[in-house]
Amino acid sequence: MRQNNMLVTLSRPLILPASLLFVLLVGVTTPSVRSADKIEGDHVPTSDGDLIIHPLNHATFVIGWKEKTIYVDPVGPGKGFEGLPKPDLILVTDIHGDHLSPETLEAVVDAKTTIVAPSAVAEKLPEKLRKQTTVLPNGETKSVASISIEAVPMYNLTADRLKYHNKGRGNGYVVTVAGKRVYISGDTEDIPEMRALKNIDVAFVCMNLPYTMTEEQAASAVREFKPKIVYPYHYRGSDVEKFKKLVGDDSGVEVRLRDWYKP
Repeated sequence: MRQNNMLVTLSRPLILPASLLFVLLVGVTTPSVRSADKIEGDHVPTSDGDLIIHPLNHATFVIGWKEKTIYVDPVGPGKGFEGLPKPDLILVTDIHGDHLSPETLEAVVDAKTTIVAPSAVAEKLPEKLRKQTTVLPNGETKSVASISIEAVPMYNLTADRLKYHNKGRGNGYVVTVAGKRVYISGDTEDIPEMRALKNIDVAFVCMNLPYTMTEEQAASAVREFKPKIVYPYHYRGSDVEKFKKLVGDDSGVEVRLRDWYKP
């Protein structure tokens, strides 16, 4: 008789409270708000999942990898980032308005976001954002959000362009994610530090006059440091088809042309 009672008890359906059932279902079916699955773009395979490259505008883009999201130079209305995961990491290269917008930063960060920037940028941020900022000078490397970030120089060489970007103020970056090295040039010319780069898997290289460099300068540098993939960006007014031709099929570099100036 005791055995029969046990059987009856176990055969009854398990009824969960509606609130608990909802939590369980949401936990299973809803992706993390930081999941790279929510980012559309080009895929770059790594040994541990794909990097996803999502151009936005001019110098602004997003990199996704698994549960990590990186924003680079986020500027413009906050609604331009709607539908994207909140950033774990934000890289800011320089103080100019096409790279730095405190208003945009305030709109996109949350409590878990870390901003990495040179000191010239940090000085222009409101106190709340400064508290979330790691200052990284040229030549230093830090691990932030489990991602290695090296700050590299960006500056002008040509006499009549020196007024735009002096050496040491802004940062380019080499970011290492899942063994892939991603170079972000920032505003620069074809400086020796760029030409000396090694083992770059993906490069974002600027070009536009009078502020940075010509298509010829950019292509010459790319042919020298030989990234596996290069994206021309920050190219308003430049001829990216010319750049691609100058890089050449014989360079071994894949040139990816994307529209960074959609209306």
